[in-house]
This record gives sequence, C-alpha cells and structure tokens, in this order.
Amino acid sequence: MTATAVSTSPTATRATPYRLTFGHVLRSEWIKFRSLRSTWWTIGTTIVVMVLFSLSMAASFNFSAENPEMAAEMGNISTVQAIVLGFIFAQLAVAVLGALVVTGEYSTGMIRSTLAAVPTRLPALWAKAGIIGVVTFVVALVGIALSYLATAPMLSGNDLVPDLGDSVVQRVILACAGYLALVALLAVGVGTIMRHSAGSIFTLVAFLFVLPLVASFLSQDWVQDVAKFLPMNLATAMMAVTEADAGGVEILTPGAASLAMAAWAVVSLAVAAFVLKRRDA
Repeated sequence: MTATAVSTSPTATRATPYRLTFGHVLRSEWIKFRSLRSTWWTIGTTIVVMVLFSLSMAASFNFSAENPEMAAEMGNISTVQAIVLGFIFAQLAVAVLGALVVTGEYSTGMIRSTLAAVPTRLPALWAKAGIIGVVTFVVALVGIALSYLATAPMLSGNDLVPDLGDSVVQRVILACAGYLALVALLAVGVGTIMRHSAGSIFTLVAFLFVLPLVASFLSQDWVQDVAKFLPMNLATAMMAVTEADAGGVEILTPGAASLAMAAWAVVSLAVAAFVLKRRDA
C-alpha cells in the first residue's frame, strides 16, 4: 500500500500582473468619457454654436463695413473677433459637459464603482479634469478653424479676413481655446462639489452669465472692480486687441486675465479635491 504525501505548505498566492497607475485610471476615464452619447452631442453642439455665431458676426462686420457711417467705427474692432466670439455661447456647452462628467456618475451610482476602483480618489478627479481640459481645448480649436473657413468667403469682399500668420491673431485664438478649457475645468470642480447635475448647471449659468449681466447695471466702483474678475469679463480681456473689442469697459491685461481665469479653475478643483477626500460617495 503506497502512502500519498499531502503537502501542508500554504497555498501560494498568485500575484496579479496589473497594478493601479494613473495611466490606467486615465484610460478608464477616457473609455467612459468617449462611450457616452451626450459627450459627442455636446461636442457637436459646441462646434456648431461657434460656427453659427461666427457667421452672424461676419455678416454684421460686412454690414458695418459697407455702411459709410459705421465703417469708421468698424476699423477699431479687430477682425479676429469674428471667429472667436462664439465662445460666448460655447462656454455654456463646455460647462455642461464638464459638470456632467462628474454628476452623471453620481446620478447613476457609478461613482461608487469608480471610487472603489480608485480608493485614493484624487487620481480619478485629475484624470477627469485632464481629459475634459484637453478635449475642450482641441474642440475649441476645431470650432475656430471651421469658423474661419465658413466666414472667410463672406469677409474677403471687404478685406476683413483675419491673418492667421499674425502673432496677435494667434494669441487671441489660443486665448479663446484656453478660456473654454478653463471653463470646463471649473465645471468639473463645481460638479464634484455639488454632485447634482441641475444644481451644478444652474450655478455655472449664474456665474458665467447672470452675475456679469447684473454687475453691468451697477455703477458702484467696488462692484466694477469685482466684475473685472468674473469669467465673462476675463474672457473679453484675454481676447481683446483694441479698446473697442472690450466695448469701452475697463478690463485687465490679457496676461493678468489669463492668470485670474486659471486661478478660478485651480480653486474650484482644489475645493473639489478636498470635499471628495472627506465625504462619502
């Protein structure tokens, strides 16, 4: 009779070849981002709004240029404004996209799976912010490029086509794309803080549109000093070339405005990181 030896050694634990890295988190967030139909609808809406608004501005520029009484004033406005002023409405679309990147997961409960997969939490937030920031910057450049192509035939008759080789024109184009990217990052922070789609969108609309409008009706000096730092007025300052571009309103320099807008995005994300670490999903 042969005795069978039974091993008493503990079962070896199989080590997984996978480990959680920021690259893996980034890839996961990118898959979630591009798999949503709302993402592509919002991106498409952003581009369409920018082109349509540019066409409207180009028509206005042509009308002014052909009117002798308005032609003199027209010369004080930089022609590049025709292809970037679509940001006024495009910022709402990218703000909604930035907020929904976060609040959409809270509404479906997917945020629990996300935070369970990324226990430290913050890499998921940075991945979301990085993706939305880069995508928005690229989408803005695409929107501006299509706006240029769409308006060039209209503006060429009056020699109003902006010169893309001009350094000032390039600065305004990059400022427009950068502003929209910063608005999207601001929205990611607001969405993380509020965790509710409707509340986040309402807050962003009030911050981006309502407050600057209310401030424009108030003449107190301190109100106007504060109003300079509201996003809409910062955008105007970032993209202004002449005094006429600013509509006669006192604004910051382009560099100072860019830093102030970046500060809004950084503060929003910093507060979002703080609350994300401290509260339950």
